[in-house]
Amino acid sequence: MPTGPDAPDAAELRSRTRKLLAEHPPATTGRTDFLRARFDAGLAWVHYPAGLGGLGAPRSLQAVVDAELAAADAPDNDPRRIGIGLGMAAPTILRYGTRAQQERFLRPLWVGEEVWCQLFSEPGAGSDLAALGTRAVRESGGGSGGDAAPGSGDWIVNGQKVWTSSAHLARWAILIARTDPDLPKHQGISYFLCDMTAPGVEVRPLRQITGEAEFNEVFLTDVRIPDAHRLGAIGEGWKVAQTTLMNERVSIGGARLPREGGMIGPVSATWRERPELRTHDLHQRLLTLWVEAEVARLTGERLRQQLVAGQPGPEGSGMKLAFAWLNQEISGLEVELLGEEGLSYSDWTLRRPELVDFTGRDAGYRYLRSKGNSIEGGTSEVLLNIVAERVLGLPSEPRNDKDVPWKDLTR
Repeated sequence: MPTGPDAPDAAELRSRTRKLLAEHPPATTGRTDFLRARFDAGLAWVHYPAGLGGLGAPRSLQAVVDAELAAADAPDNDPRRIGIGLGMAAPTILRYGTRAQQERFLRPLWVGEEVWCQLFSEPGAGSDLAALGTRAVRESGGGSGGDAAPGSGDWIVNGQKVWTSSAHLARWAILIARTDPDLPKHQGISYFLCDMTAPGVEVRPLRQITGEAEFNEVFLTDVRIPDAHRLGAIGEGWKVAQTTLMNERVSIGGARLPREGGMIGPVSATWRERPELRTHDLHQRLLTLWVEAEVARLTGERLRQQLVAGQPGPEGSGMKLAFAWLNQEISGLEVELLGEEGLSYSDWTLRRPELVDFTGRDAGYRYLRSKGNSIEGGTSEVLLNIVAERVLGLPSEPRNDKDVPWKDLTR
C-alpha cells in the first residue's frame, strides 16, 4: 500500500496508541468496544487508508502499534478465528471494492463481529478452479455493462461449493460464479459478496479423516445477491480472485512464527524430553527438517518485507508449497519417533471446530490433518506450475481450452 508524505512515523503511531489506551483503558473497556475504537483510530492495520482502519503508514510500522498494545494487555481480534476475512476478503475488498463496500464490510470484519468464508472450489472445479459451474444470472432490467459500478438489479445464484472452511460460522462469503457461459472459462466469471444467512444457502458438514467436520459443502439454490454486493466489474471475477488467492497462500504459508514455531516445535520438544525414543536415523532426519523449517521461517520474513512494497506475488505459492511439505514430513517423523504411542488419537469425535489447532493436539491428529495441507489453498501440483512459470520463467503447460467458450467444454 503506497504511503504519502504525511503518513505518520513510528513516534506518532506510538503516541496515537497511547492516546487510545488512555481514552479506552483495556481493563475497563469491553473487548468489542475497544477493538472498534482501535479501528476508528486507524490502528487496526496502519497501512490501510484513513477511515478504513489505517493511516496510510508503512506496513512495517504495525509492529510499533502491536508492541504498545501487547504491553498494555489490550485485547486482539483473535486473528486465527477470522483468518479468512483478514487474510483474503479484506485485501480483496480494499483493492476492488467501492468506498461504500469498504466502509460497510471492513470494520466488522476486522473487529471479528462478522466471520467470513470462501465459496470458490466446487466438486468439478478444484485444481482447475476457472472451470467452475455455479451460475449467477442477473434479473432483467439490471443492465450488463462490464464497467458498471455495483448498483441496481439482483443476481440469482445456483450451484454447489465444497471444502468451505468456517461456512458453519460465517456471516459473509466471498463467492465467484459464472455470469457468461458463452465466454472462455477465465473470462465469464464475476465476484460477489454473499450473505450466508440468505434464503437458499444450505451448509452441510464434511467429515474428515481426523473425525472432525472443519470443512463444509455449501448448496446455493436461487440465492439472491444484490448487484451492490458485486466486487469488481462483471466478467472480471478471475482477476479479482487472483488477489484473493495470492493473499490466501501468503496467509497459509507465510504466517509469522518464532523459532521452532509450528509443527517443528512439538517434535523438537519430544526429542529433548524423551531421550529413550532417539535413534541415529531419526536424529539426522530431525536435524534436516529443523534446518528446513528455519529456512522457511526466515524466507517468510523476507516475503513479508516484500509485501510492504505492494501486493503479494507468486512467491507466496512457493511458501505455501514449503509449508505443506514440511508439515507432512515433520508430522510423519513425529509419529515414527513416538512409535505405537504416535498412533493414538484421544479425541476422535465429530466436532465442528472454529480453528485448526496443529500444536495443541495429539501427534496422530497432526499427521492426519497435515495431509490436507497439500490440497487447501491451491494444490501443490498447481502451485508447482505457478512457481515454474511465474518465478522461474519456464514455458507454460499447453492449455487447449483457454479460448473455448465454457459452455462447449467437456465436463
